[in-house]
Amino acid sequence: MSDLPQTPEPSRNVAIRSVSDIAGALAASYQQDGLILAEADLCPEFFDLRTGLAGEVLQKFVNYRAKLAIIVPDPRAHGERFSELAYEHRQHAVIRFVSSAEEARRWLEK
Repeated sequence: MSDLPQTPEPSRNVAIRSVSDIAGALAASYQQDGLILAEADLCPEFFDLRTGLAGEVLQKFVNYRAKLAIIVPDPRAHGERFSELAYEHRQHAVIRFVSSAEEARRWLEK
């Protein structure tokens, strides 16, 4: 058994469907040295920025400096505002919107 940290894979056990799911996602990020979430792991409200859910999630991960990669192959599919948010986080130190699981793994391995 190796002592090297394992590269996170897209989550199969973590989903964010409401604000109450954020603590579990943070814990998973710490346990795995980063968390990868796919579009399917996020509820539709996450992509509707008027709900505030995305802002709440991103702020918690930034505050706790827990790495989060969110796979969204086409952010434009969720509207102009969401696309702008994803673009603004393409080089963020803690949160990245990426287009593939491979891109997410490469970033988290750095």
